[in-house]
Amino acid sequence: MSAMKRFAWSQFWQHLKRQPAWLRWGFFWLPSFSGLLVVGLLLVYLYEVKAARPALAYAGVPKIDQAWSKMAHVLRNDAYLVGYSETLKNPLWVGYWVTDQTQSFGKRPRFEADWRTLSYVHYHDFSGSGYNRGHMAPNYLIGSRYGRNAQKQTFLMSNITPQKPQFNQKIWQRLEEVSADKFTQHFARFYVVTGPVFDASPQTLRNRNGDTGIAIPSAFYKIFITETTEGTPSALAFLMPQNAPPNAPLSQYVTSIDAIEARTQIDFFHALPDDVEDQVEAQSSPEDWHLNRYAQLPPRY
Repeated sequence: MSAMKRFAWSQFWQHLKRQPAWLRWGFFWLPSFSGLLVVGLLLVYLYEVKAARPALAYAGVPKIDQAWSKMAHVLRNDAYLVGYSETLKNPLWVGYWVTDQTQSFGKRPRFEADWRTLSYVHYHDFSGSGYNRGHMAPNYLIGSRYGRNAQKQTFLMSNITPQKPQFNQKIWQRLEEVSADKFTQHFARFYVVTGPVFDASPQTLRNRNGDTGIAIPSAFYKIFITETTEGTPSALAFLMPQNAPPNAPLSQYVTSIDAIEARTQIDFFHALPDDVEDQVEAQSSPEDWHLNRYAQLPPRY
């Protein structure tokens, strides 16, 4: 070691000895702690992506095309997943499992802003806008299957999107009732993925204080999928415009998953074998789901 380096180290150690004990120890341990922190965060990320999220999905977590441009990211709750867009201030997709096993749950919770979002949409953003706070993961269905805490999470604003009152309380409510109480008479377990559809330049929600920046969907989709006794999936998909008549037959809005993917630029069920995915997404199977029995179900309100 050169004389210059020895002198520099000598000065450094003398200076370090004059520092408080916690700082001297920190000098040696901080790099190790930082390394452990990085490893810990990596393990948490791997658990989230490889285990926790797939457990709440069917055949892969949906993939959003050009997710970066929408500032889209996945939020995991106790009973459902959300693909949330910070730029549109809306969920783009919500996915959850439905079973025929129910339980009691509490009264209607309060809406809450979701601290995990940058846009931080608040309950009052919808006040005076003329639009309902539309749940994507339904309050009743999630609460009756997964309990009180899961029910509360459906009132996070990251699960909420603007719906016209007549749409929310009539035809959409009918479809949610079929999902929660009718299809479970035929299937013990199935998966639902649902969300809004936006035009290229959507209008945004305005309340008493002005423009909120919350994009208003032109339509909504809902996809049901389950495994049949033959081991192949059976799917049923709906695409409903916001101006859908309240008493229109639900069967009028049956579509294919391919059509929904084309409108939303979201790739669903991509983990299925390609031939199975192509077949399932090209057609809907309303007869498998006994839709004819429930297509004319009247609205509750």
